[in-house]
Parts: sequence; C-alpha cells; structure tokens
Amino acid sequence: MGGDAAPAAIVAGLDIAAERHPSARLLLVGDEAALTPLLARYKRAAAICTIRHTAEVIGSDMKPTAALRMRTASMRLAIDAVANGEAAGVVSAGNTGALLALAKIVIKTLPGIDRPAMAAIGPSARGDVVMLDLGANVSCDTRNLVEFALLGDVFARTVLGLTAPTIGLLNVGSEELKGNDQLRQTADALRASHLGPQFHGFIEGHDIAAGTTDVIVTDGFTGNVALKTAEGTLKLMSGMLRQVFATSILTKIGYLLARPGLERLREWLDPQRYNGAVMLGLAGVVVKSHGGTDANGFAHAVDVGMDMVVHRFNDGIRDGLERLRTAQGQPQTVASPGVPE
Repeated sequence: MGGDAAPAAIVAGLDIAAERHPSARLLLVGDEAALTPLLARYKRAAAICTIRHTAEVIGSDMKPTAALRMRTASMRLAIDAVANGEAAGVVSAGNTGALLALAKIVIKTLPGIDRPAMAAIGPSARGDVVMLDLGANVSCDTRNLVEFALLGDVFARTVLGLTAPTIGLLNVGSEELKGNDQLRQTADALRASHLGPQFHGFIEGHDIAAGTTDVIVTDGFTGNVALKTAEGTLKLMSGMLRQVFATSILTKIGYLLARPGLERLREWLDPQRYNGAVMLGLAGVVVKSHGGTDANGFAHAVDVGMDMVVHRFNDGIRDGLERLRTAQGQPQTVASPGVPE
C-alpha cells in the first residue's frame, strides 16, 4: 500500500514479476477491497498472490517512532511474516524510515553483524556496481566498514553474478596514507581477511562512475551524499540535453538523428532499472523500492529480493563471518537452525 502510485503500480509490477518468477508465492498485505479488483485485472499476479487484509497503512510522512506502534499496519504485518519465518523476504515502496526501523527491531540483525547497511546497484562505465552504506549508519567504525565489505561482496556475487567482485574503500585519495586512522585501519583489516585478494584499496569519488571496483564501501553519511549527488547530476544532464536540442531547427534535426542512441542511453541510465535498495545484514531479506516507482521499477525490486532468497544470500553472510573470525583468531560459531532467509 506504500508508494506514490500504490497499490495500482505495485500490483502491475507483481504481474511483470510473476512472468519472471512463476513458481514464486507472494503474500500481498493491504486493503483487500483495493487489491481484489486489481488482481482481477492482472491474472499472472493473481496466480501467485494471496491477500492478507488490513486497512491500516503507515503514511509516507509518519515518523518511525509512531510507525512502531502500529501493530496491524500493512508494513508491520509484512515484516512480521518475515520475522516468524512465514515469508523469506519483504519488498516495500512505503515509508523508508519506518521500514528500516521495523526491520531492525522486528527481524533483527544476523548473529555477528553489528549494524545492517543499505546497499543499492548503480551504473558505471564498466557495468553495474554495488555501493553501501547509503544512509542507514551515519557514523561507522572499523568493524562496521569491514562487515559492509563482506555484505557487499556476497551481494555482488548473489545479485550481479560476479565470482570475485573487487572491493574499494571510498576515501579522499587513493594513496595509502590518505584518509583518517579509521579508514587506514579498515584497509589493513581487509587486506588481512579472506577478502584481501579482492580488496583494491582506496578509491575516490570519480571511481564510482568509472567502475574502478565492483563494490564501493563507505559510511552512510558519505554514501548518501554521493548517491544524492549522482542523482542530481543525472537530472541536470537530462535537463541540459533537452534545452540544447530545443534551441534551434538544426539542433532539433540533430535530436532526430541522435534519437536512437539517446534512447539507448536513457534505458541504460533509467532509475527504474536500478530500483530496489536492500538492507543487508538482517535475518531476512528486506528490499526498499523507491516510492515513486512504476510497475517496471517495482518488478525489478522483486527481482532483487528473489535473487537474494533463491541464492541464499544470508548463508553466504554466515560463511563470510566465520572466515572473518578465523582470520581475526576468534572462535568459530555454529549458526542456529531455522533462521529465515
């Protein structure tokens, strides 16, 4: 029920997702009176969805503290389904702050993970890249950044299909002496871990778009600023191109000649193609769709969640944590059975 065009865009997106994942089974939590007519229009979605009715919805501008008290809201019931093992993951286009707060409190973090991180996929000159954290943790220590590197590594393997993704630590320079003590200590810890062969070292802001590494690790403050800057730059470029091509008859003719290439560029940089930020490090899969998404964008967010479930993302995290403990000389632990993926 969350999102600017909900629930119509959500159900339309599930219809696209149903074609890609016909064996999936989805629990659609929300107002049955609004959802039933939509499912009647989208037969593929209807074939894989079961409605769980609730009329209570967490508003887009509601504070997380207030959302935590809404025990029968659609978002809360969806998250409860993951926490109790009824569902493997949740995808929502609703209130971001409420989703993060509920997920951390109700689903909780995996044993051994200090803080979950928000990650997303974006375009670069060399292909898709993963960046984290994007705002869930404004201040981070060395342990957090090392764990983010592990989370990003497993996410890139799971969703991007990379066998040995390279990892970069975002810094003010690429030289080893650049940055603060925390970043240098993180770099040393990564080199000494099982991720050492994949660790590229420090990278700078321009390396994000260049695709210097497959995974970019940073704290949530820096990551969120970098993300919003990139989004603003894309909007600026789009607006400037429209202005340039509209200035004269010759530029309008030039647009017609260049249109096929511009259409390919638009598809490549389409935000909906990269819709679906993920909270990594929780004991279940949590995907945050952009609130302004359309059907294609929401279907992509479902794709991301399905990849993480099918390829057992959290099992990869548990394995990576054990290898980190071994490298640090800590005793190994045995994961408890029955933890939802």
